[in-house]
Amino acid sequence: MLRLAAIIFASLLAACSSPPDEPTYDVLVINGTVYDGSLSPGRKTNIGISGAQVVTVDAPSEATARTVIDAVGKLVVPGFIDPHTHAAIDPEDTAATAHINHLTQGVTTLVVGSDGRGVFNREATFARLAEQGVGANIAFLAGHGGIRETVLGYADRAPTETELAAMIALLETEMRDGALGLSTGLYYAPGSYSDTSEVVALAKAAALAGGFYDTHLRDEGTNTVGLLAAVEEAILVAREAGIAVHISHIKALGKDAWGQSRQVIDLIQDARSAGLEISANQYPWEASGTRISSALIPRWVMADSEEHRNARLSDPQQLPAIREEMQQNLARRGGPEAILVTAAWSSHQGRTLAEIAAEAQLDAIDAAIEVVIDGDPSIASFIMQQDDIDLFAVQPWVMTGSDGGVGHPRFYATYPKTYQDFVVKRELLSIEQFIHRSSGQVADTLGLCDRGYIRPGQIADIAIIDAQNFLPAASYDRPTELSTGVDHLLVNGTIVIQGGQYQQRRAGLILRGKSSFEILCR
Repeated sequence: MLRLAAIIFASLLAACSSPPDEPTYDVLVINGTVYDGSLSPGRKTNIGISGAQVVTVDAPSEATARTVIDAVGKLVVPGFIDPHTHAAIDPEDTAATAHINHLTQGVTTLVVGSDGRGVFNREATFARLAEQGVGANIAFLAGHGGIRETVLGYADRAPTETELAAMIALLETEMRDGALGLSTGLYYAPGSYSDTSEVVALAKAAALAGGFYDTHLRDEGTNTVGLLAAVEEAILVAREAGIAVHISHIKALGKDAWGQSRQVIDLIQDARSAGLEISANQYPWEASGTRISSALIPRWVMADSEEHRNARLSDPQQLPAIREEMQQNLARRGGPEAILVTAAWSSHQGRTLAEIAAEAQLDAIDAAIEVVIDGDPSIASFIMQQDDIDLFAVQPWVMTGSDGGVGHPRFYATYPKTYQDFVVKRELLSIEQFIHRSSGQVADTLGLCDRGYIRPGQIADIAIIDAQNFLPAASYDRPTELSTGVDHLLVNGTIVIQGGQYQQRRAGLILRGKSSFEILCR
């Protein structure tokens, strides 16, 4: 009887204990140099991951796991967070929404809705993406331009009190649904038709909902109000609305603005010293990217609709004034040789405006008008100088952001190019600074409190990078070449790149702001 009781007790004890070969973690990353997303130096340690979370950053050497990744000689870093993108979110384009171009740069979270665009048909789009699976995490901004268009169309005027109230109500809905903040594209129609008071009113509503203000400045060069006045407007919005302001793709655009980076920095430093929260993102490329109409066509010509725009461009009464303004804009852009068509669908892809004009036997302005009417393709515009890029790069309030969209190599290669240009070649940033400005600093700025760092309790978005081979492959003539050097990548704890190979796994999530339970900070 005693022997039977002892057997039963031993069986119960065994049933309540973990088998001796039960793994400690789902994923164990060993032997790598871990940079945790802060400015702390890297250290050799082991990371234990269970489910979607980091459990420990000091796993014992005897720990076991279902999957062990030996990261010897590699950098182990938080997945990068891109604060300003035009990433693919069209559910019909299932290949693009795998986001392989971002994943192979070490990017695990993408912010969309930038430049005031917002996300069209957002809830249906996100529902389908969640059902199909999405490659990277997606967070979104409420778009001022989209909201304005809903209420006023492309009208070049101020809203009435009733219309402004309707715009604020739409923004409040966006914020309740999880937008991180408000984005504007004050350089682009219809955002360019707004005045500062309209922007302040909307920014106040975003601030009350716990969001921040992301802006494509009204001018980045000398096209309208000038770069310095545009920065001053952004600072005014911060002060009047009581909101944190994030300036997207900060730059000095065009020869007339070259050298103004120092004055811009002084304005922002003064504002920060006065207690305002001002930050910015930046890409390392010397060419900007936009549509040819946005680069050359006066905003008053674009009012109301595309049909009205094309009618004005074909009206012999209005054409002389249009051509004169376009000529000025073309000069600011460095002339027809500095404008390269990048849109893959365009028959002009890979040719400069000068080449297009020569082939058509037209002057550059007439050629540009024809190209606009014939589909208005995206362009790369070579109008920045390296000194300004470098001076912005070393500011502690500047972080990495791709502004990535189809046709420009920044869509495929911003993060390795930033690393190669600023860390390896010109030694402007340390490894810690590059990683911080691409991960933890972005998470802090956007309010993504469970991402951006490798710490216990954080979501396991982690990149394991071979620094020697972390290289951009995309170029202006071959913009869709995938970057190299990301050996392993985890998104929400799932290995999506292993041994440098994409594993056909869509582990991304739709992230939402304070109004949901997925993000609970800022």
